[in-house]
Amino acid sequence: MLRFRYALSSLYRESSIIATRKPLTKMHLLSYPAFIIGGDTLELISNTGAVAKFVLILLLAFSLISWAIILTKWSLLRRARVQSGRFLRAFRKAQRMQDIAAVADQFRPSPLVGVFEGGFLEYKRQLTTPSAALRSLSAVQRGMQIGASEEITRLERNVPWLAITAAVTPFIGLFGTVWGIINAFHGLGTAGGATLRAVAPGISEALITTAAGLAAAIPAVIAYNLIGNSIRVFAARGDDFSLEMLNAIESIQPQAVAEVRR
Repeated sequence: MLRFRYALSSLYRESSIIATRKPLTKMHLLSYPAFIIGGDTLELISNTGAVAKFVLILLLAFSLISWAIILTKWSLLRRARVQSGRFLRAFRKAQRMQDIAAVADQFRPSPLVGVFEGGFLEYKRQLTTPSAALRSLSAVQRGMQIGASEEITRLERNVPWLAITAAVTPFIGLFGTVWGIINAFHGLGTAGGATLRAVAPGISEALITTAAGLAAAIPAVIAYNLIGNSIRVFAARGDDFSLEMLNAIESIQPQAVAEVRR
């Protein structure tokens, strides 16, 4: 009987310890965002007015969309850069255009594949039979230019949103700043005295929206310039590859090209 009572008392003590630990665990989980952002900042955001909260939510939406575009484009450009190098090596080792066309899909993220396919389609259209001669080398060049333009357009998709974010979010933050200053002066007028307690809430709202606007705009500006520079590099590499492909076509059919130029 004594052993049974001792076991019950031990079980009760363990259950009480577990019960007291659960609220602490939840409190610790809730304190993680406050530790990262700052407890005073979270409290300040929760105490802001409706207009300031709307401005902060709008800036958060702009920031999330821009970061999604940044990460997506970064992954796309990285894969395109790697596959472009592999495609160039395969192109220079190939003996015929048909050989590289058969494996071009393996390098699909590379924009050079689109340039090659644009020229190869025109090249294959002119050489319908093995004995046919190349009629127009400039038509092949125009096909590659069309393919390069389509690839650059694909790489530039959604990039203007970064420019929009960089240009608009500082002004949205400025709107919140102006609104906070208006509230600060209104609080100063209703308080009847120039005290720090009267103007501090409005000034804090103004400073938070300003910081949020800059936090959304600065990464968008940096990413827009870096992504734009990478796309310009791909455009230059596409032009260089088109010249290299024209040289390869001339070496494959020199007599036909000479007849066309005459």
